[in-house]
Amino acid sequence: MDCILSYNFGYLPPRAGLTSNLPLSTLLSNKRGALSTDASPAKKSKTDVSVDTAALEKKCVNYIRVLCAEMVQNANSGHPGAPMGCAPMAHVLWNRIMKYDPQDAEWINRDRFILSNGHACTLLYAMLHLTGYAITINDLQQFRQLASICPGHPERQETPGVEVSTGPLGQGIANGVGFAMAQAHLAATFNKEDFPLIDNYTFVICGDGCLQEGISAEASSLAGHLRLGKLIVLYDDNKIQIDGSTDLAFTEDVMKRYEAYGWQTLHVADGDNSLEALTAAIERAKADTTRPSLIKVTTTIGFGSSKEGSHNVHGAPLGHADLANVKKSFGFNPEEFFAVPADVSAAYLEAGAAGTAKHVEWKAMLDRYADKFPDLAREFKRRQTGALPDNWKEKLPVWKPEDKALATRQSSQQVLNALAEAIPEMMGGSADLTPSNLTQFKGAIDFQPATPEGRYVRFGVREHAMAALCNGLHAYGMLRPFCATFLNFIGYALGAVRVSALSQLGVLYVATHDSIGLGEDGPTHQPVESLINLRATPNLLTIRPADANEVAGAYAIALENPKTPTVIALSRQGCNNLAGSSHASVSLGAYVLERPPTPPKLVLVGSGSEVGTLLSAMPKLEGISVQLVSMPCWELFDAQSLEYKLDVFPRGVPVLAMEALSAEGWGKYAHSVIGMRTFGASGPAKEVFNRFGFTVENVVAKSNELLAYFADRAVPSLLERPDA
Repeated sequence: MDCILSYNFGYLPPRAGLTSNLPLSTLLSNKRGALSTDASPAKKSKTDVSVDTAALEKKCVNYIRVLCAEMVQNANSGHPGAPMGCAPMAHVLWNRIMKYDPQDAEWINRDRFILSNGHACTLLYAMLHLTGYAITINDLQQFRQLASICPGHPERQETPGVEVSTGPLGQGIANGVGFAMAQAHLAATFNKEDFPLIDNYTFVICGDGCLQEGISAEASSLAGHLRLGKLIVLYDDNKIQIDGSTDLAFTEDVMKRYEAYGWQTLHVADGDNSLEALTAAIERAKADTTRPSLIKVTTTIGFGSSKEGSHNVHGAPLGHADLANVKKSFGFNPEEFFAVPADVSAAYLEAGAAGTAKHVEWKAMLDRYADKFPDLAREFKRRQTGALPDNWKEKLPVWKPEDKALATRQSSQQVLNALAEAIPEMMGGSADLTPSNLTQFKGAIDFQPATPEGRYVRFGVREHAMAALCNGLHAYGMLRPFCATFLNFIGYALGAVRVSALSQLGVLYVATHDSIGLGEDGPTHQPVESLINLRATPNLLTIRPADANEVAGAYAIALENPKTPTVIALSRQGCNNLAGSSHASVSLGAYVLERPPTPPKLVLVGSGSEVGTLLSAMPKLEGISVQLVSMPCWELFDAQSLEYKLDVFPRGVPVLAMEALSAEGWGKYAHSVIGMRTFGASGPAKEVFNRFGFTVENVVAKSNELLAYFADRAVPSLLERPDA
């Protein structure tokens, strides 16, 4: 472990034009709450910044603390402690270190800042406002209010400048690993000598809670393996969590743990005061290009308040009296609220303007790059827009009914082969299940330290981190990530899948072995409840294709919806290619696969491999006019017009559904369901299907039961319920 103490490292030149309008005696007072600058008016060391600049920087840091506490107090809700403790880190990053453009929050080569401990979000909102992003002082005053762009935890789709949605602890640091992976890959793909188009850093602030969550271990382990040298994590070591001291549950040596992961580790012992030690540590982290860096920054939660150092300042406002005392001790007027001092405002706006100037320089470099590498530049600019390559859908394979029956995971592999060639921004892999998920596309090169240009990622047995890394890859821009596991084990990833949906990140999740048809591995691996969990998640498409053409359609849907993640559930067992299936039909969610010559008396509906079973049962329902419906995606069907829905499920016609997963939820569409109401069983797939009634014979029996029940009863139209 490398140890950085709280004294100055190296000469930092004064920033031009930064002067204070308050007396130096006030700004440099050594009373409680004033930042130590290691300088005095009487004597200046060569290793110190100028007195005026140092004094102003103290004022800036202390104003961040005040502003964050004001937001929480004004909302009467929130977390003031961590922002007050982390203020020096934020100041150093946004004022001294990072490149960013407040006038263009989407500049692709900006440094990325992720607040993994998202409950500290007032810190992020304060820095975005002060540096000139489109967040006004009124927005800060609306913190945690309905329809505010400053919600209670950061949401990337709500607030300009917020890179990822954080709050569920550990997600942000894992997203940061994804950002660093994206940077490394895109740099290897596009950078040329003298043209560093992609050379940004990813900075993460995280807390003890993030490092206690298992996802951070998964992601950090992979980051060390991948040697992501442009990832720098600042760990807020304030020794407090909600229950009290971290000693209650968290006494490991974090630094040794990260050394074991292959990270550079540094320590800033006085994170409350020493801006120079913070700066030196970050610069040292930047200098190590072969290892990610963890900087342990020891801070005091709620610094400057009467509750500092206590869990009582974690998740509740300071109170008006304590806030007034904080302002007074820091040299601000306790009677003023949301009053940004002119010199503080000028300092941060200057930092923002410096970033805008760097963006201008970068654009000029891109123009020169386009002159020298026109084809690469065109590809670079296309990816920046998010547009997919021309004619990519023409590459999708098409199957005929007479073609060989394939498990849908096998047809998925063929679709991936075609799409990976047509869409070079597709990047992804599997959680150590490549031979089962069949996600390694033709010609794939592994993304490894020696081959960062590779597009196939070996995530290891890390499902939760895998999904969060893909969120980072997608949020970075210019990439369309996919990842894979068994459908059952997407349960391990659900925390991050939910964030994909909430954040409008169109990650493509490939989930194979999609039912009790998994067979011999038994109920520990059979995902009976997985689909209903996924289908209940807003802004998430869950598609279970019945044959190869539906698989191709599912991929097309996923790629055409960059703001909606998609889970494609794929079978282990073979599925015949169905007459009447097509790519386009999947977009309807459900469609009539076989329509009888006379008005139907019964509708059979299913998804996945069970559609083939329903089809086989139809000839045995003699004398009954049957309509067969394939329903690969509930969410897409629910978005169709009532007229279309009633064509698929006509009024007055009973509906029997079959799916070899949970029966829950099918009551939205069907009057009777053949589905799972228990866990599965271990045995050959055919025997397991027989045991639980997923057979032609049971379809016939349940159809006759349903028809008999409605022989003298009106059939309710389930699609015309008030809540439908």
